[in-house]
Amino acid sequence: MIESWRWFGPEDPVSLRDVRQTGASGIVTALHEIPNGTLWPEEDIAARRRMIEAEGLTWVVAESIPVHEDIKTGAPGWERLAENWAETVRALARQGVTTICYNFMPVLDWTRTDLDYELADGATALRFEFLAYAAFDLFILKRADAASDYSDAEVEAAKEWLGKRDDAALNRLTANIIAGLPGAEESYTLESFRARLESYRDVDREQLFRNLKGFLDIVVPVAEEVGAVLAIHPDDPPRSLFGLPRIVCTAEDLVRIRDMHPSSANGFTLCAGSLGVHPDNDIPSIVELLGQHIHFTHLRATRREQDPRSFHEDAHLEGDLDMVAIVRALRSLERRTEKAIPMRPDHGHRILNDLSGTSTPGYPAIGRLRGLSELRGVTRAVDALGF
Repeated sequence: MIESWRWFGPEDPVSLRDVRQTGASGIVTALHEIPNGTLWPEEDIAARRRMIEAEGLTWVVAESIPVHEDIKTGAPGWERLAENWAETVRALARQGVTTICYNFMPVLDWTRTDLDYELADGATALRFEFLAYAAFDLFILKRADAASDYSDAEVEAAKEWLGKRDDAALNRLTANIIAGLPGAEESYTLESFRARLESYRDVDREQLFRNLKGFLDIVVPVAEEVGAVLAIHPDDPPRSLFGLPRIVCTAEDLVRIRDMHPSSANGFTLCAGSLGVHPDNDIPSIVELLGQHIHFTHLRATRREQDPRSFHEDAHLEGDLDMVAIVRALRSLERRTEKAIPMRPDHGHRILNDLSGTSTPGYPAIGRLRGLSELRGVTRAVDALGF
């Protein structure tokens, strides 16, 4: 696997020189400053590539070219936005960046309710707490028809949860959900969030699958033409939020997407943490199932809580996942396909100096370095033992 590191550009608290010291060789990044739906200028891509290469690193994955919400809803003019997306793939490929991660999550990218959940050892982690989410949905957002998504007992429990929090805690919860987490290209006010949800009123799961198919009909042939591969990211968490459909949650969903375009250019980001939140997902089996369609991987572990709809980010070799089995399956795939897959340690606990320094939520330097080191050790052990 190509050991890689998520870098959010020149403003990232973790510099490229810092990344070099982790032992990673690949950079995973994007032009986050460019608005959704806009063509990335090739000169800007080239400048970012040169910046990365000046530190002895290689830009191995574009994560992500954001998919405009009008594409997901099939709004008038979505085709032009998809064509811009495809032209950005062309420009990236001309600059040597040929693996493109993207997601098709409606309205929100990855979602957490708590960015500093304290663990027993004093480290902090990202967390999705179902009751906090329900309290926001029911009593802060006040989404129309939200109550129909919850039992009477859940509504009462969410109300009780809300009553124990002060205004500062509720403001943090609101910001965590709608202000946009790292890598998300959209942020909302409560009013604009409600309006965006309304734009999906007529989009159910089947319509969203059709809209994804229409998008792939435009972009996959371009990727094939320029030698690029597309890697859709699973939904995070892998279930409906705010009444919105989500379609990249289970092995069945992934197979359906693969079969929309059997070309290997139509592929996947294997995010172990996102898929691992869904108890039915057997990730080593998914590696076998998707095979050559896996082009990129995020390795992290999540732990489901007493209410299995709640989870938090665990240490990379802990949680509900058998990370050794996942690495073993990925190394077997690489041997069969004779292709190295970019891997990055996804998320990380805030530990040691991360706790007193500045870090991007989910992306502290030392916590990710610990994860990368553990994953590197697992990989070398798997190789040495011939698994």
